[in-house]
Amino acid sequence: MMDILLDIISWIFLVSGSFFCLTGAVGLLRFPEFFSRIHAASLTDTLGASLILIGLMFQAGWQLALPKLILILIFSLLAGTTASHAMGKAALQSGLRPLDQDKDGKEPDEEEELTWKP
Repeated sequence: MMDILLDIISWIFLVSGSFFCLTGAVGLLRFPEFFSRIHAASLTDTLGASLILIGLMFQAGWQLALPKLILILIFSLLAGTTASHAMGKAALQSGLRPLDQDKDGKEPDEEEELTWKP
């Protein structure tokens, strides 16, 4: 009975993590500019990978794989957020601006449609 409960909990985490990873992939394809894409990728990747790893932890039980999965989770949480922050900062320093600002740094008018301008 306990094994079935652990399998159900594990599969809930695995399926929900896979859903968030797929949602992030769709966000990478659908969002109009670099900063919104990096935002979608970093959030859903962090959440999706974390949920998948937690699901794997339930599957592993109290074996040698559990501390390894915990270390992978900690590393992925630190590395993923740091990498997305570094990419965003490098993009800003190279001159790439978010979509909601003109090249002059002014906010667009409310009537003006937000479109991507290279």
